[in-house]
Amino acid sequence: MSAIHTTTLSRRGQNGRSWTMLLLAGAFEIGYALSVGGSQAFTVPGWSISAAIFFLLTLFALSVALKTIDVGIGYAVWAGIGAVGAATLGSVLLNQPLTLAQAFWLAVIIVGVVWLKLADSAKLQT
Repeated sequence: MSAIHTTTLSRRGQNGRSWTMLLLAGAFEIGYALSVGGSQAFTVPGWSISAAIFFLLTLFALSVALKTIDVGIGYAVWAGIGAVGAATLGSVLLNQPLTLAQAFWLAVIIVGVVWLKLADSAKLQT
């Protein structure tokens, strides 16, 4: 196996781990957003502690992911995951309203995040 081929495989593996960390950061961001909502302006201790923990976890996972993912792409994906997840789970878990128009625009965010990932993959293959 050539050094170039080995380097390429190593970068692909690193990139896959980075995207996994980015997805994990997005999940932590959802936990953070829901915890902040439940904390009632940080007056409920349990929710407030949960928010602080999720905040630290999301920042750590995001920082690891951004070691190899461009900041603009990574941040957009992370924010998109957080927004869609918080709106969806907020509707289910916190009984917050989610209108059809809001659901449509959340779907637009999902499509944009998927396209960003596909664009990133195409860039690495050329």
